[in-house]
Amino acid sequence: MNKRNTQQRRHSIIAVLNETGEVSVDELANRFETSEVTIRKDLAALEKTGLLLRRYGGAVAIPDEVTQQFSAKIAPNKLSIAEAAARLIKDHNRIIIDSGSTTSGLVQQLNGKRGLVVMTNSLQLANAIHELENEPTLLMTGGTWDPHSESFQGQVAEQVLRSYNFDQLFIGADGIDLARGTTTFNELTGLSKVMAEVSREVIVMVDSDKIGRRIPNLELAWQQISVLVTDDRVDEQTVKQISEQGVEVILAPYSK
Repeated sequence: MNKRNTQQRRHSIIAVLNETGEVSVDELANRFETSEVTIRKDLAALEKTGLLLRRYGGAVAIPDEVTQQFSAKIAPNKLSIAEAAARLIKDHNRIIIDSGSTTSGLVQQLNGKRGLVVMTNSLQLANAIHELENEPTLLMTGGTWDPHSESFQGQVAEQVLRSYNFDQLFIGADGIDLARGTTTFNELTGLSKVMAEVSREVIVMVDSDKIGRRIPNLELAWQQISVLVTDDRVDEQTVKQISEQGVEVILAPYSK
């Protein structure tokens, strides 16, 4: 089977689905002049990447309530942080983008990169990555849906991640404990730890107002973090304290 033809057909299936909201296997088989078995394989592959939901005899588009969060306007300061973080990405890098409001701004910065492989545990991010003109290879963790973090978590997601090696992980945080590392309100921290384990470099992206927030659940210790990207409202003493943990600090211009 020609890989390029397969990718083009699957891209066209999503385009049809976006127009109609629902497609059937027999309709698609006729449209693309291929077998129903092939179409079912296409739908299964697209569902794994979070781009549609399969139904008996066909598929439907991802419901608006699942995707609307990503379409909301990203705050200017988060975009500024994302722009600074994106400069760390080289062509052909294999990266993970964790779910989150700050990391979501990173997707818009990927169009200028070539040959990327991008893994995410977020449906919203997966859909946005799929729409990029440079068409990076998109991987999805799968797993158990966690409504708190609006992402996939759990052992299945962890097992999928352990099957790969990545150059970089881009991840947010609910808080930064200057003594310990990143902290979170979410008690499900297993996937974040595995993401860090399989990545050569870990880049944390946070607004400066989260630095110094002590939240009970430690997510990543400083020893696991390579770079912290935040805005330039951080004072020199705080930057020095974080740098002494062996972490590079990148300050993006603050934007209102």
